[in-house]
Amino acid sequence: QVQLVESGGGLVQPGGSLRLSCVASGLTFSRYTWSWYRQAPGRERELVATIPTAGDSTNYADSVKGRFIISRDNAKKTVYLQMNSLKPEDTAVYYCKRESFPIYWGQGTQVTVSS
Repeated sequence: QVQLVESGGGLVQPGGSLRLSCVASGLTFSRYTWSWYRQAPGRERELVATIPTAGDSTNYADSVKGRFIISRDNAKKTVYLQMNSLKPEDTAVYYCKRESFPIYWGQGTQVTVSS
């Protein structure tokens, strides 16, 4: 049974930090590219960051460059998103995704940035 379980979301003040985790089970992890997406209310889901199999050549949306860091631990089948200097516009549900067929999505974790 395939499971992607995200955690680490919550309520944080502007300027704060959160670290999201996505633990995979029931599927192959190390050979695939993984991504984090987010979806704010009333908006389309958007790509936040991508990490390839070797963990190098990461890519980020312009809106999060310099603030977010994506990483992976193949042994733990986990992909992370370190989010720093959070802004209210970062408020969204964050999802992890395996970027190969068959595509798998996590259930999402809510991040709310508010004072």
